[in-house]
Amino acid sequence: MAVITRYIVVRNGVELDQVFTVKKEAEAYDKMLEAAEALSRFIKENGTDIDLDEKTIDTLSVFLSKNGPEVTKILKNVKPIAPPPKPADEKKAAKPAPVKEKTKAVKSKPKSK
Repeated sequence: MAVITRYIVVRNGVELDQVFTVKKEAEAYDKMLEAAEALSRFIKENGTDIDLDEKTIDTLSVFLSKNGPEVTKILKNVKPIAPPPKPADEKKAAKPAPVKEKTKAVKSKPKSK
């Protein structure tokens, strides 16, 4: 009788169909799915002008996540056009602390008697 160890990725309480025999592969797959979820959230929350259904966004997110190294190479030299606007609370928190004025130390002369 042979003993086989299998690793199954569970997401949101649901076992996924993919079964792994190597723990590192299962962990890599789980991290890829986490990245895909983050990408999907980013696309949905940042209001693209393109009308995409949820399934398309999820499929695109998984594709980008699976091809992360290539996508990173492509986007490596991209500079943001403008910095993202800061919410009002962050602007207040980002203000530098007031600078204290430096005062010169004055030596006191010994009192003469």
